[in-house]
Amino acid sequence: MRLITSDEHWPYKEAVLQAYGVEATATPSGRPIRSPRKVAPPSPRYAAVHKVRRLGRVARLVIRLALGTAALLAAALAGSAVNHVVNVPLLEPHHLTDRYRNARKARRTCRFFKDWEAREATTSYTLYGYNFCWPVRTLRVRSPDGLGPGRTPAMAVSLADQVWSLAE
Repeated sequence: MRLITSDEHWPYKEAVLQAYGVEATATPSGRPIRSPRKVAPPSPRYAAVHKVRRLGRVARLVIRLALGTAALLAAALAGSAVNHVVNVPLLEPHHLTDRYRNARKARRTCRFFKDWEAREATTSYTLYGYNFCWPVRTLRVRSPDGLGPGRTPAMAVSLADQVWSLAE
């Protein structure tokens, strides 16, 4: 994990621990743990952006270190080819796409999920479709004769070599 940034949505920290954490079998004092659990990896770099609002608008952003140290965060930002500050503009389109493709997550609606597993499955399905099956106009590679073929976000980061179908 080089660097993870997000807003302060409560499930993110637990999801990061589940994905990148290591199994703890003993406490820091050396006593064994009855049921192993995931703890932060040796060198985590996870920062969250807290949005301070005034009159319904974002007044300022406060960076909070969720996992890791300030030195690790500074080193990750210095080595990043994309960002040199902690921000969330790449995350916001995912939230919008998720709400757009899933009516139960739309704002100000009377629909809701009765089951957390159904919510998780629907979110995975919509984000899979966005990342692997939907060519994004802004990710096109320019060719000498104009715009080239569309690429998906997964193609842009070399996780896929073609636009997948939902069946794939």
